[in-house]
Amino acid sequence: MIRVNSVDEVINPLLIQPGSVIYISGNAATPQVLMEQLGQDYSIKGIDTYGVLWLGERIRPLFTEKRCATLTHRIIFNSYITREAVNKGWAYYHPIHLSEIPRYVRSAIKPNVVLLQVNGPDRGGNYSLGTTVEGVLEAIFTCHKNGGIVIAERNAKMPFVLGTTVPESMLDYVLDVDYPLPSSPIPEPDSVATRIGEIIAALYICDGSGSEPGSTLQYGIGEVPEAVTEAILKKGVKDLAIHTELFADAMAKLVKKGVATNRWKQNLNFSVASIFLSENQDGYDWLSFNSAVQSRPSNYTNSVFKIAEQPKMVSINSAIGVDLHGNVWADSLEARKIYSGVGGQSDFIRGSQYSEGGVAIIALKSQTSEGISKIVDRCPAGITTTATPVDKVILVTEYGSLDPRTLSLGERAVGIAHLAKPSERENLLKIISDSPAFHKPDSPGNGRPRGFTPYEEAIKRLG
Repeated sequence: MIRVNSVDEVINPLLIQPGSVIYISGNAATPQVLMEQLGQDYSIKGIDTYGVLWLGERIRPLFTEKRCATLTHRIIFNSYITREAVNKGWAYYHPIHLSEIPRYVRSAIKPNVVLLQVNGPDRGGNYSLGTTVEGVLEAIFTCHKNGGIVIAERNAKMPFVLGTTVPESMLDYVLDVDYPLPSSPIPEPDSVATRIGEIIAALYICDGSGSEPGSTLQYGIGEVPEAVTEAILKKGVKDLAIHTELFADAMAKLVKKGVATNRWKQNLNFSVASIFLSENQDGYDWLSFNSAVQSRPSNYTNSVFKIAEQPKMVSINSAIGVDLHGNVWADSLEARKIYSGVGGQSDFIRGSQYSEGGVAIIALKSQTSEGISKIVDRCPAGITTTATPVDKVILVTEYGSLDPRTLSLGERAVGIAHLAKPSERENLLKIISDSPAFHKPDSPGNGRPRGFTPYEEAIKRLG
């Protein structure tokens, strides 16, 4: 390993030559100093970059139209930094399940350069991959096999997250840096998000303090996850577990309060995640050398088989929209307008349903902030669906919960319509009743549809 003092010692056309294939760590571990230099040095060209959710204002020069004309970005999960480049055709979007990224790195990407952030070394001479593992570990191994180079920022602000480390010998160059990690502040849940959280906690979160396992949780970041956490605390359940792709402050609260103990897990009495985000440095510092929370690559956290092993796995994800058949889409606003990415939603939807007592939940507000319904007749033509009707995910909005697992297409459609805001609900119910495709749906006039639990009934179970 060579320690360097200046970024241009490692980001230059002698080391980053035309034809280079570069895998770059993302999320809070985005190597912003390295990427900033890559954006500014136009003598580096003819390269391909791959990565997941790159964050940080310093990297914007790398995604301008001018810079994108001299290199190729292949983005696995969009961020606010890369969204314009993807949707204006300056960069490529690659839809990949998070579980598949390590295998894709090994078999298809085959990087010969890796850029990342680390913390370390520990007393064993090992470096933590910090807040992001996903496909980074496999990228390092593959790069070394290909005779490539691994360039790391050692950021003083990066926590030493236990679980996934690499020996010093795997790092070719290390640049010491000190700058804040990207923060992810979340507003207080509004009344709509609060209702959704209460429904989920009331109906689907099981206590583990007795003789039966408690729920194992997977959810991400945002108002609804915050609301779910608050509702769990209100319900007073204990001995839950965490097996997730993204660990954020909402889950940290469950660990800190002794609610997530992981005591029902097989051989792993700690929370597991592949990516970590926090709203401030205190949250990142809490992760450092904290044995209650450990990192794993995404082919472990998002493996359908590993997810299925978890007791009473409850997967909670969001979506951009749902149609009357039960199609769910989460990465796009329309067929060719990519907002985010497929991520690990499908992994957890499939894995949760094979868990004993597990459920897969899609939770979403019934309408956008502009008042546009997210519950629609048909999904946009050509859009990528992260769940299909045969996945039979439980759908939750502020109006209630629909469990479609014993319902016909028509019965499901009626239940989905009841998840919409009242004015839209009537329009959807009329579409259903007027269409012969929905064979003998429940009559909208016969009270509550099958599989549907309204908010008012669910809340009675919260205690």
